[in-house]
Order: sequence, then C-alpha cells, then structure tokens
Amino acid sequence: MDSVPLPQDQEAERIRVETSERVSGDISQHWDSDKAMDAKTRNYLGYAGVECRIIGTFFLEENSENIEGPLSVAFGSDISNYYPNRGLKVYKPHSEALELIVNYRSTSNLHEQKATYNTSSLVKLGSVRYASTNRKYQRIDDVKVFISPADLLGQKTALFGMTRTGKSNTTKIIAKSVFELRHPDKNKKPLRIGQIIFDPNGEYANENIQDNGALKNVWRLIPGTTKSKEVVTYGITKHPNDPDRILMLLNFYREENLQIGKDIIDSLLSEDTTIYIKNFLQVTFEKPDENDRSASTRYRRRVLAYRSVLARAGFQIPSNLHVSTRDLFNRTLIAAMQNSQGNNSAEYQSAAITFGADNPTLHQLANAFQSLDKFMRDNTSGYQAFETAYVNRSGGSGDRWADEDFKKILGIFQYPNGTRKIGKVAEQHSPGTKEDYAQDIYAHLLNGKLVIVDQSTGDPELNDSSARRIITQIFKGHQGLFIRGEQNIPHILVYLEEAHNRLPSELEKNLKDIWVRTAKEGAKYHIGMVYATQEVSSIQKNILRNTANWFISHLNNTDETKELCKYYDFKDFEPYYTAGAGQRIPEGKNTQ
Repeated sequence: MDSVPLPQDQEAERIRVETSERVSGDISQHWDSDKAMDAKTRNYLGYAGVECRIIGTFFLEENSENIEGPLSVAFGSDISNYYPNRGLKVYKPHSEALELIVNYRSTSNLHEQKATYNTSSLVKLGSVRYASTNRKYQRIDDVKVFISPADLLGQKTALFGMTRTGKSNTTKIIAKSVFELRHPDKNKKPLRIGQIIFDPNGEYANENIQDNGALKNVWRLIPGTTKSKEVVTYGITKHPNDPDRILMLLNFYREENLQIGKDIIDSLLSEDTTIYIKNFLQVTFEKPDENDRSASTRYRRRVLAYRSVLARAGFQIPSNLHVSTRDLFNRTLIAAMQNSQGNNSAEYQSAAITFGADNPTLHQLANAFQSLDKFMRDNTSGYQAFETAYVNRSGGSGDRWADEDFKKILGIFQYPNGTRKIGKVAEQHSPGTKEDYAQDIYAHLLNGKLVIVDQSTGDPELNDSSARRIITQIFKGHQGLFIRGEQNIPHILVYLEEAHNRLPSELEKNLKDIWVRTAKEGAKYHIGMVYATQEVSSIQKNILRNTANWFISHLNNTDETKELCKYYDFKDFEPYYTAGAGQRIPEGKNTQ
C-alpha cells in the first residue's frame, strides 16, 4: 500500500543528518559513501517498512471434476490463518505468477458459465504493470490481462475516466468480444447475444479518421455471413456512407400508432410545467368497446381533434388518410354555432360549416377546433344553453357533450406555442411508415443482432425520448418473458456512451425511472448494461450500487476519487489517482 515508519527511523534520521553535515562541501562523496559511513551503519540504515493489506488467500484444493488429478488453485476473499511469531516475507510476482493472480477466475464460476453459455472464452483487454513507469526488464511488460465476455451478461459494467483515456476503445473491445461468441473455437456452441449501442457521437455507426474502420463492420469477422444478418444501424437522419441505415420514424396518424406517437410527444414534453401542456399529457388513446356507440363516437372525435393538432404542428399528412366528420358533431351544436350572436359569431359560423362538411381537410378542422374551443369558453356564444339542453335531454346519459380529454386536446389550440412545442417531434414522423421502430429493434435483439443507434444528429431531446422508448420496450419485453415463465430468456447488453446524458444524475431520486429500474432489476431479466462517462459523481448512486464490473482510467479530481472509494477496493488506489499516476493500476479492473 505505502511505506510505513520503523521504530529506529528517528535514530536513523539523526545519523543521516550528522553524516550529511560532516561531508557537506565535499562534492566527491555523499552521506552513505564508503568513506563517510561504515558498512554496519549503512546496513542498519538500509531497512524500510512496507504497509500491506491482505485482500485474500490463494490455496490449493481438489479438482471437483477430477479428484485423482492435480490440485487446482482457488481463492478466498479473506485470510484463513495468521502466524504473528513467524517472519513473513513479501514477494513481488511477475511473469507466470502475476498472470495467474490478475486473471484468476473461480472454478465454480467457470463451471457455471460452461453450463449456462457453453463457453469460457477469454479476451485480452490490455497488459498489467505496477507503476506509470514501464520498466521492460522487470518481466511484467508482457503480462496480459483478460476478461470473460460472459462475466458481463446480466451485469452492470462501468467505465470511468477523463476524455481520451480509452473508454470507447474498451467498449469496442467488449462489444466485439461478445459479438464473436457467435463464432467460437472448435467444440463450442455458438452464443448469439443481442447488443444495442446508443452512439451519441456516431463513432460506432460511422467510419472516421480516428478509428480504423467502425464497429458496424464487425460482421466481416464471421465467415460466410452478411451485414443484414448480424448488424443493424438506426438513425434519425440518413448517412451518405450507410445506405442500409433504418430511419427511426413513425407514422403518427396511423390508428395503430396513435398512442405510441403520443408517448413520444409526452416524453419530449414531460418536463413542461405549463397547465395546458400538463393537461394534454394526460390524454390517452385506448380504443373502447365497439358495441358502446357513445364511447366510440367520443373516441373518434378525440382522434380527429388530435390529428388536427398534428397537422397544425407540421406533421406531414399521409396522402391515403381518410378524414370524416360523420355523426361526430351534434346538429343542435352546429345550429347553435351558426346562430351565435357573440363577438366571434363569423368565426363560429365558419367552424360550423367545416364540421357539417363531408370530407374537410385536417388544416380546415384545426381552424374549426380552435374556433370551437373559443365557442365553448365564450359565455355569450350560446354554448352554455346547448350544453344544458344536451345534459337534460330525454333519454340521454346525463353526460356533457364534450368529455374532459376532448377539452384537453382543444386546449392546445388556445396558445400558438402549444403546437410549436409538439412540432419538435415532427422529424420523427414519416407518412409512409407502418412499423414501430422500438418493436423492430427489440425483435433484432431477440435474434442476437448488434444494433447501433446513431444519435449524433437530431434534436437532443428527441434522441433522449427515443432512447427511453427503446429501453422501455426492451425492459417490458423481457419482463413479460420472465412473468410468463420462459425458460431461455435471451441475454441483451445495452451500451451507453456519454452515459451522463442518458442516466439520471445523483440529484434525481426517482427510483421509478426506466434507466434506474433497468440497473436495479435488469439482471433477473437477463438485461446487462455497459455505461461510460467521465465522472463517477454524475451517475445516480442506485445505479452505482448495482454495478458489478468497474473499468477505471485516469481521474484527476479528488471529489471523483473519494466517490470511487465507496465501492469495492478502490480506496487502496485513491492516493495514486490523487497523485496523478492514473496508470499505476492495470488498464481494467474486474472486481466481480
């Protein structure tokens, strides 16, 4: 750990000072020269103390698979015996001994992985050395550090360190090693693991000068395969060098996608505190029983108003979309608008004509709904008289003509900024798209494909809402498999670059957040997560506490090193991080 004082240190310091004073001014010798000090005294001053901490015990045990075979090395994370009356010696391992120590894996863990995944593959991560200074002749510069890709499955893995210290390269090594499990060595069963990478800088989905190629080309390592079978790239915009990219677009007007599109809008506006937006977020589109005529009519009216909002917000209208107002607007209501004597009577009359038409356009309906909202709030328009008569009509249900959800949708038309806010989502809309990209991505992952989501372009808020939709689909999909009692739930690994932009910060305490739930509950659903960022303190503690594997590069801030000391044995290395010797420990540390 460090040096430690010995009982004779004070006397030794006195001797050193006196000798130094005696030889002061003579540049030909220093305090421990042969002429300045006798051999016995020099030997007396040659001792120093080393502070050590025992982190475990290596011992020999019988091989459970072959009792008659040689003993195997095992490790216990404590100390079984201690002999204070014996002279203990400290050895500095190198070569084979050091490689055995840093790459030790328990026999039970190996057996479990072979039984579960039929693989015990190891992948080189880097080389170990004792200090930042690389002394090649100490027989440690060629000692390799390995990781097992299977150790990452169903676990949370963190990569922390300053920019340009190898986090992305480590992520690529991990993703590549997991991908290669589908094409193992002889006598091993292929293992297809679905992986999804949220790529905020486009460095995995696109080839760039900094990297030799891109991770999207990893499929070329598998002989006799094609990209479409192994790797899928997604993005909000097209890329000239990626013609096969699938755009994350949705037809918001399709009835099958109404609630999905509304969820995307809700996610984008979830932090908006204005009353009319909060009311709009409460609206859902759950199709009622077709035999309930009244509920079906109200549902169709809400859908028509919502589609009008989309049209006003700039969502391109599909050419094959049929719009009808048939049986949606009470004749008495239309008559009341036509006969209105209020301040905006001309506007109300124009809206009544639109509602009475057979096939008006959505833009015409948007203007009409805006006028209807004014008509309903205008005390002099005649709407109150119509509403009273409608509620008290003979044989009626007693309900008001306009339900609350319908009013909340109309409320968007009260403020010009309402449709502008919703219009931010328009770039995720395509009038010709039929499928839901979140469900398609989940299907790719179930098939064991590598999915790269390029989020280097587009609005950051849209990218965040897209990532949430996708991780929600993954979590709920695997949760459903678990609840139904599926025996072989496929493993999925989720990679988050620049994780501070996705995962909730330490200041956010919402334990129901989908990212927090994935971190806390994902393991039992076979969902693993690999997240990389610069600062330990930028990640919520609930996620850190459920992180099993840690890869730490250089940290130059004492706040970060102290935060790191709360987990596992990193407090042993904290003085080295503080001193700036970030490479004093191995490139990676797997403490699972």
